[in-house]
Amino acid sequence: QVQLVESGGGLVQAGGSLRLSCAASGRTFSSYAMGWFRQAPGKEREFVAACGWSGGSTSYADSVKGRFTISRDIAKNTVYLQMNSLKREDAAVYYCAIRIRGGLFTLEGAYDYWGQGTQVTVSS
Repeated sequence: QVQLVESGGGLVQAGGSLRLSCAASGRTFSSYAMGWFRQAPGKEREFVAACGWSGGSTSYADSVKGRFTISRDIAKNTVYLQMNSLKREDAAVYYCAIRIRGGLFTLEGAYDYWGQGTQVTVSS
């Protein structure tokens, strides 16, 4: 069993920054990918970013390219999402997820375990 715990969400003004963290515990895997998704009220959950086991391979949604950065600390089993130049449309519950077979995927069905989410609110 794998547990994912997100943190770092909160209220920020438009143009500001936040860093989300997601700590994984439980089973360990030789290689896996981690991703961030988000869900705004009344909308479907959407892909934000993903990174491979080493963190060297990354993928981003077009809407966040150049503003968000995903990274990971293998020793800490933690993945981060640095969010800069936040916009009101970035407000959502952000979820981290792990795909134990590795590979960068944008579909939520490709991921095996999910965290409970952390709320990000962006004020004007």
